[in-house]
Amino acid sequence: MGERKLTPPRIVTVLLLVCAASFQLLRASDDVDDAIFYESFDENFEGRWIVSQKDEYNGAWKHEKSEGHDDYGLLVSEKARKYAIVKELDEPVTLKDESVVLQFETRLQNGLECGGAYLKYLRPQEAGWKPKGFDNESPYSVMFGPDKCGATNKVHFIFKHKNPKTGEYVEHHLKYPPSVPSDKLTHVYTAILKPDNELRILIDGEEKKKANFLSSEDFEPALIPPKTIPDPDDNKPEDWDERAKIPDPNAVKPDDWDEDAPMEILDEEAEKPEGWLDDEPEEIDDPEATKPEDWDDEEDGEWEAPKIDNPKCDSAPGCGEWKRPMKRNPAYKGKWHAPLIDNPAYKGIWKPRDIPNPDYFELEKPDFEPIAAIGIEIWTMQDGILFDNMLIAKDDKVAASYRETTWKPKFAVEKEKQKEEEDSVAASSGLADLQKKVFDLLYKIADIPFLSDYKLKIHDLIEKGEKQPNLTIGILVSVVVVFLTIFFKLIFGGKKKPARVEKPSPAPKETKANESGVENEENKEKEETSAAAPRRRTTRRD
Repeated sequence: MGERKLTPPRIVTVLLLVCAASFQLLRASDDVDDAIFYESFDENFEGRWIVSQKDEYNGAWKHEKSEGHDDYGLLVSEKARKYAIVKELDEPVTLKDESVVLQFETRLQNGLECGGAYLKYLRPQEAGWKPKGFDNESPYSVMFGPDKCGATNKVHFIFKHKNPKTGEYVEHHLKYPPSVPSDKLTHVYTAILKPDNELRILIDGEEKKKANFLSSEDFEPALIPPKTIPDPDDNKPEDWDERAKIPDPNAVKPDDWDEDAPMEILDEEAEKPEGWLDDEPEEIDDPEATKPEDWDDEEDGEWEAPKIDNPKCDSAPGCGEWKRPMKRNPAYKGKWHAPLIDNPAYKGIWKPRDIPNPDYFELEKPDFEPIAAIGIEIWTMQDGILFDNMLIAKDDKVAASYRETTWKPKFAVEKEKQKEEEDSVAASSGLADLQKKVFDLLYKIADIPFLSDYKLKIHDLIEKGEKQPNLTIGILVSVVVVFLTIFFKLIFGGKKKPARVEKPSPAPKETKANESGVENEENKEKEETSAAAPRRRTTRRD
């Protein structure tokens, strides 16, 4: 499908968006100094970003333009590959006493069926990692961004926190995170970490999730452990009875209770339906089946025709030997069991007693590790994932300003193009439905008996129209013209045949000449009839 040209109103719209973006860019230039870190990928990433040299990370990163824009980004260029690349910050960023905003753009240019497009905000190298050895085990403080594969469809927010009692780092996952947009447009993801323990997740500037770092309702596992835990050394006493109900020990089976009575018995009142075909089997050999030519009785055994349902049984109540049906036995009672009564020794469901949790601690706010680098470490089955405009700032207004200048203009252009493509597909679909109805109608017209002499010509026209749908109207007009021509010819008649003049036959010699004249007259009539009928033009086919 070719690209549709922008209509004048849409051109004006796009120009206004570009002008607005230029104004916003000038206005936001003052915000650059407010950004702790900003990467636009306007310049090639080589020499500034370090690609992991581990063998498993063999995906090729490229510095490419975003599709349909002059704006560059960092591109995942190959399918079914692992990718790892990292950029160190000039100074580590603390996440404790003031707001920090993490923001970046991604565009899934070929869609995302299975893969991640998230960032890892890494701890300082003293934690035990090197840029050229960056991999899945490299310690991070925060992991944030979209991930989709199979049942997974979410915008991750995971932070690692050190338990002050055990010294172990634990991953805490955001519960019920927002889902990933399913289109191929550029989207901007924002995480705002506030000093009052609040987390806000925005997609395209719209808040999708709000959480509290200290709440067990928002993170799994909870940041602060429970005060008490079940005692691992506590065991259930041997005489502990957890049965709420027990059989009545005083109950006695009634004398008339027959445990051996069957559940079903023959229905002695049933009668064979009238018309039952006793001598007809339910299945017969398929009369249309034939023994395969390559069938070898010695190797394959004696050939038997496959079975099919006996067609005679379709119109009869049944075939074959009739047997009395079974019915439920009214005397059936089954195995006798004593009724249940409340258990006087019941103590409830046992559980171990709670003891103080030795790993419990209290916090007023998370003790985040500082961020010293930004890394992308993903495994994806998709190519065409573009990362752009990575930002770390201390003010969400700065992040909002960047969204206005770097993301919004691109998104508006992509959205407009998407709408045009959707309109074009819808129009093409509607036209295709109309064309199909037209062609179906033309085929029916060609089957009208008095058009039989022109059926091949009409079929030729229809076939041409099916191969070249843009000729549909012309084909329809041509068929209508043919139809009207034949119609008027039937009403008013065709050309009159010339009158034949009988000459006297003077001599036997002239007999031959007369015969020749008659033949000429007949040939002339045939030529005129042939001229009156439309000729079927032969078409050269490739």
